[in-house]
Amino acid sequence: MPKLSSPDELRELRSMLRSDVDPGRLRIAICAGTACRASGAGEVIQAVQGYIIQNRLQDRVALRTTGCHGFCEMGPFILTVPQGAFYTQVKLDDVATIMQAALSGEYAEDLLYRDPHTGKVYHQRDEIPFFKHQERTILGMNQKIDPTRLHDYIASGGYEALEKVLERGSRDWVIEEVKDSGLRGRGGGGFPTGRKWELLAKQPTRRGKFLVCNADEGDPGAYMDRSVLEGNPQSIIEGMIIGAYATGAAKGFVYVRAEYPLAIRHLTIALEQARRHGLLGQDILGSGLSFDIEVVRGAGAFVCGEETALIRSIEGKMGEPRQRPPYPIQKGIDGRPTGINNVETWANIPVIISRGAKEFAKIGTKNNSGTKIFSLVGKIKNTGLVEVPMGVTIRQVVYDIGGGPAGKAKIKAVQTGGPSGGCIPAGMFDLPIDYDSLAEAGSIMGSGGMIVMDENTCMVDIAKYFMNFLKDESCGKCFTCRKGTQRMYEILDDISKGRGTDEHLNLLEELALAVKDTTMCGLGQTASNPVLSTLRYFRGEYERHVVDKRCDALVCGELVGAPCQAACSLDTEAWRYVALVAKGEYEQAYQVIRRANPFPSVCGRVCDRKCEQRCQLGLSGDEAVAIRALKRFVTDPVSPSAYKPARAPRGA
Repeated sequence: MPKLSSPDELRELRSMLRSDVDPGRLRIAICAGTACRASGAGEVIQAVQGYIIQNRLQDRVALRTTGCHGFCEMGPFILTVPQGAFYTQVKLDDVATIMQAALSGEYAEDLLYRDPHTGKVYHQRDEIPFFKHQERTILGMNQKIDPTRLHDYIASGGYEALEKVLERGSRDWVIEEVKDSGLRGRGGGGFPTGRKWELLAKQPTRRGKFLVCNADEGDPGAYMDRSVLEGNPQSIIEGMIIGAYATGAAKGFVYVRAEYPLAIRHLTIALEQARRHGLLGQDILGSGLSFDIEVVRGAGAFVCGEETALIRSIEGKMGEPRQRPPYPIQKGIDGRPTGINNVETWANIPVIISRGAKEFAKIGTKNNSGTKIFSLVGKIKNTGLVEVPMGVTIRQVVYDIGGGPAGKAKIKAVQTGGPSGGCIPAGMFDLPIDYDSLAEAGSIMGSGGMIVMDENTCMVDIAKYFMNFLKDESCGKCFTCRKGTQRMYEILDDISKGRGTDEHLNLLEELALAVKDTTMCGLGQTASNPVLSTLRYFRGEYERHVVDKRCDALVCGELVGAPCQAACSLDTEAWRYVALVAKGEYEQAYQVIRRANPFPSVCGRVCDRKCEQRCQLGLSGDEAVAIRALKRFVTDPVSPSAYKPARAPRGA
């Protein structure tokens, strides 16, 4: 197809694409994101294709491979349109049944999503609580388009915002719209996007300006940016073109982690298709605007998420932050003005322009408008990507969407903001999720990671885990960050191994504050959050580690006091004496138990079974191992003569 030379030609193309759609034709949408591919989506797609060809259904059925739908733990999915049936964890043997039901307008009842706890079957995807309580402004497009087909995006309303901008012909109007929308950068700092664009637009243009999409997503367990790039890369491209029009930038970069091969592939395809259609490059849609985008692969350094380190990496230098000011808007790539926003921020731009700033601002709260995508993971029933209006409470996300705890243990805390975020206790779950409220609570929004922890999570161990990550990811430029994160990790390690003292707690807090106040970049300034937030809300747990030498969650092995608990919860040997019983070797099983418990026969009768409350099988929803009954089963057949003192009595 020849290049589009005007907004009118783009509009005509969209009208033609929409008229070609047969509303009565069955459409099968299958998630082909990274998570679903890992669950076998590729084989399911091939099976559906084979079924369509074998039964000569090409004129009746359209297959569409899409990006991430969000409900990642339940993949692979099949969504039938317009019926709306949502089939989860689809296996190859299920494909024929699903296709037959869809073609006849019926449901394959046994394969629909069924709530694992209530048993309720949901016929419509949007009725499922995981989706029902979301507002999928950005992620909603993923299910509608094939990310490798530009025409799908255009037919679904893509590039309408760009048409509107070019026909309006006012850069000032675009900036005012973004400012009036109240959009704040979704990458962590929450700086107003319109204000950033306004500052960039005022910079001199004689040497050129740059725009950057920061897709360097380094938080453990977070994959929001990856899913948007995989599922709808054209939205990022359209947002950056509009940004270029408003600010006068001539070139853009997408800085993406090399560990995201599918995202890079889809983005590369999308860029090439946009160029072929005249949406990128010289004289875009005949408007006189020239702008192109280059993909830069990052090497995976966490610190390169910081904008000045990212700039140095794009320049081919070591990813290391520098002092600000000058800010990137003043002096960025190659010393030229550079505007940096993250993936989700750019994806919101077409939405703002299409709907209008006032409509967009109605979503969320006064100072935190729009939606936010979170990666919901941890000890929770429903894991995946969720998109909710800014200002909803943590409780709504964890219980209404996430479904509450995965097992029988109660939820204890939520960690937001990635490794540099903080832990918020369950008692504060009515806290609104917005930049200001999270900052007051000692955490950050970050890019949107949300890790749910239950009573079997040790907060000292969690702080230690994140500090271990941060000390390794520190670039080392600032002495306090380089040495401070290392020393904090060492103190936490001492506490978790029973070597902690009261002085350790005071020193840990003093050191955390020093690192926070004396480091240069955002990584160092927030590196203390895991320590400070856990000390603030879970100090009693630290004190029990130090004073009582006890870990309530039975995670810190050196601090588990009762021998039977240590043997069961941390290094259980139940499997060993069960295997011996199976072979009839009761005495050997008895001796295995006695290595950790000097009174197995007594415990088999009168123990109150606290260890069974900690059994991971029971906490994950299955039945706990009946350890007390098992001990009695082993000891009853054993002759008293089998008893031998574990050690020689004194005086012998």
